[in-house]
Amino acid sequence: MPASHPLGHAPAARPSLGIQGPVVAFQDPWSGAASDTIMRTGTGIPIPSQDAAPTPGEFVEALRELGADFYVHHVVPTARDHAALLRDLDDAGIDVVLGNEYGNINGPYAEGTNRYDVPTELVRDAAASGRLAGVLYDEPEHLQIHADQYRTDAHLPHFGQTDGLGAEDAVAMIDATVRCIVHDVDAAVADSGAAAVPVLAEQVFPVMFHTLARAGMTPAPKVMKESFQPLQLGTALGAARQYDRELWICADLWGPDIGPWLTRAPGFPGHSPAEFASALRLAYLFGPTRLFVENIDVLVRHRGGGAFERTAHGEVWREFVHDFVPRHPLRWSHRDARADIALVHADDSDFGRGHRPFGNRGATAPATSRSVFAAWHALSHGQLPDHGSCLHIPGYDFPRHQLNAVERSHFPLEAGATAQTHLHGLFQATRSVLVFDEHVCADQLTDAGLIVVAGSRLPRATVGALRARAQAGATVLIASWLCPADDTASGPVGRGSWGVYDSFADDDAQEAIAAHAGPPDVWTQRFGDVEVRIRAADTGGETLDFEIADAARPRIG
Repeated sequence: MPASHPLGHAPAARPSLGIQGPVVAFQDPWSGAASDTIMRTGTGIPIPSQDAAPTPGEFVEALRELGADFYVHHVVPTARDHAALLRDLDDAGIDVVLGNEYGNINGPYAEGTNRYDVPTELVRDAAASGRLAGVLYDEPEHLQIHADQYRTDAHLPHFGQTDGLGAEDAVAMIDATVRCIVHDVDAAVADSGAAAVPVLAEQVFPVMFHTLARAGMTPAPKVMKESFQPLQLGTALGAARQYDRELWICADLWGPDIGPWLTRAPGFPGHSPAEFASALRLAYLFGPTRLFVENIDVLVRHRGGGAFERTAHGEVWREFVHDFVPRHPLRWSHRDARADIALVHADDSDFGRGHRPFGNRGATAPATSRSVFAAWHALSHGQLPDHGSCLHIPGYDFPRHQLNAVERSHFPLEAGATAQTHLHGLFQATRSVLVFDEHVCADQLTDAGLIVVAGSRLPRATVGALRARAQAGATVLIASWLCPADDTASGPVGRGSWGVYDSFADDDAQEAIAAHAGPPDVWTQRFGDVEVRIRAADTGGETLDFEIADAARPRIG
């Protein structure tokens, strides 16, 4: 067993930390009453501001006191003059990320879509200020699959129409659209003379990470929310590694639970302060480029006159920023991530419901795509469900729905419930599982001792790359329907093995997974010669314990 050592022995390094703007707490400081005339959440119910409106100066000072390096700004689509926003943030030394959520909810839309693109001139001006850190697309995978989430006048998916298209043609259409979006942002930034910034895909569902990363977007997974953390992070981290992107993480406080904490709306926040504390530490230890919290509404109450009162969640954020982060510098980043187990599968955009793959109303996901869920189930010692990849699947009834009958004018509630519910937790045991798509190359799999291949399709060239990894010493476990007709026999291959399965219940499949899956009470992720070991600190995995250990081991082959 490698010798354990405490967190914090390394040279100082950390992700940049940010805060996303208000959606119900108070008016946008730079747009004022105009922000109350639009719908500012995806709940489908207008929620007026609940606190007194701070001035821009008061708000920026609150960001400074909360330790924000950057601010994620919801661009108000009716606002035309952003000079004050950019000036005030620059004066405070705070970077800005321009988000498109309000425009997605209210319009105006890019022709033939439900997508709002941040105006080119605003991107250019923000870049010229020297403070633009990124352009954020809010839940684009959600709005591609569920085109009528906000816009109900027609079926107009986020990146374009996919009705009648098979998976590969749908992916090609999305790829082309995303490349145009990234090109336009790059061009606007270049016009300002500034360095390029990432175009972010902030995602709630663990699908399309690879599709969007391949086309040029930067993965920005949400943690907490309604996610299974090893699955969400392993998928996004694999996409960032495969396509050489930055990794941003959003600690999203919207969620399924209720409890005795200040509640702005049903499920907001839907995670306890204790879970928030563990989720922040978890996200931080994955070494993202930037880490931000959604939203500031949950961290503070504005009592008027610039007097901000921290909530219980705000106290957690303060401790994280001002105590945990300085005491625990990192000597790794997400770019150092390594897979002990690689899960290879094509993207079908299916998270468990099987409907509208890539937004195609006339299709369902192939039955073979469900093998991805079975793979996660097997690799997690049965702790992840075998019928989906997030909580938006049958079997999960969200406690937050109990608050839907409360008039919105009665919010915020000092306590959403007298007793806390515990639907969501942070823990399932997996062993350094990273996800790669069907275009993965052999040299991107050199660390994986076990490679599990699932899903609905696999190019012949990738089969060759997998055979090469088996030759080099890896165990490759591949679905029978993905094998070429001349390659369906299990057995030794070079220094490794080639195992063909019909089901993960097959004895050989179970044996191969058991040899690599690790213990059922530890979730690990390797970063170079460091291994982050995560354990549940309570029965439901709401809180976590962390250990950093040396994990040097030779690459396979």
